[in-house]
Amino acid sequence: MHSTTKNEYGVGLEVSTSGDMYSFGILMLEMLTGRSPTDEMFEDGQNLRNFIITSFPDNLLQILDPRLIPIYEAPPLKGNNWNLDPNVEMCLLSLFRIGLSCSSESPKDRLDIADVTRELNRISETFLVGVNTSEELNLKSNAVVI
Repeated sequence: MHSTTKNEYGVGLEVSTSGDMYSFGILMLEMLTGRSPTDEMFEDGQNLRNFIITSFPDNLLQILDPRLIPIYEAPPLKGNNWNLDPNVEMCLLSLFRIGLSCSSESPKDRLDIADVTRELNRISETFLVGVNTSEELNLKSNAVVI
């Protein structure tokens, strides 16, 4: 059985929406980090969730899969950090929070699907507003006056 479900379903628990939310949270964390819960780096009690918790939120770029950063966002570097658009950073932080909340060890501490859906819609709206604003600024700055 896959290690994400091992914690939830492998210990005799019956299939439940709470277990599904745990799996959803782990899946989100996998997508955001580019790491599998079965990654070789996770040994001696370390796991994907703990790996993220030790760096979140202050060291986001140490845990974020670099393939998720758009090419135009990557340069320039500021110290050890990319100069991320604030909307992109806010959306990424929110997505990590959802993944961490859904994968909480205690089922009663997990978000339910209605809360996740609401939060994902809010993130989408925030991201799209930021993208539209950036596109408008780029169009204005690239406009040629005749």
